Amino acid sequence: MTGPRVAGLLLAPGAGAGSDQSALVAIDEAVSRSGVAVARMDFPYRLAGRRTPDRPEVLIASVLSNADALAQRLGVGTKRLAVGGRSMGGRIASMAVAEGLPAAGLVLVSYPLHPPGRPDKSRIEHLGAIRVPCIFVSGTRDAFGTPKELEAATRVIPGEVSHVWIEGGDHGLRRRDAEVASAVSAWLRAPARRTRS
Repeated sequence: MTGPRVAGLLLAPGAGAGSDQSALVAIDEAVSRSGVAVARMDFPYRLAGRRTPDRPEVLIASVLSNADALAQRLGVGTKRLAVGGRSMGGRIASMAVAEGLPAAGLVLVSYPLHPPGRPDKSRIEHLGAIRVPCIFVSGTRDAFGTPKELEAATRVIPGEVSHVWIEGGDHGLRRRDAEVASAVSAWLRAPARRTRS
């Protein structure tokens, strides 16, 4: 399992959570110990105290602005950052990269491949445009996408793809934060692989 060498990592939360989501905090702590700067972001609807997520274009714009802010703080380009997050946050980060955000890699925890029980509503249209290394960390009992479904869907990604399966974990991966954080940290520390152009 290999990942990109990065200067920073931007993490976005799932739809019903904020930047204090426990998995994001655990990843932050583990990755920060390895010398990589981490920023955890909140989406605009959350900052405004709303429960319903904004339109995808608004969410993507928020990822872009937060990535720019982290890159400026570190004095690097966004190409030196990995971006991602949990569930919706990871999906939106992957859409931002597919639409042209320069990044070193994608960290996707509990990627929501489709709504529970609705495999016909797959959220995969953009995956073929992702050319950076990706890590998908998911539970083997995730109702938003089985291991078989996720492996099949991610075959279209031109960039290098790593899967880490949390045995018995559901979409929330409750009480599995340490395993998630360890997988992400190890991937980020691994020897770099080239992105595909």
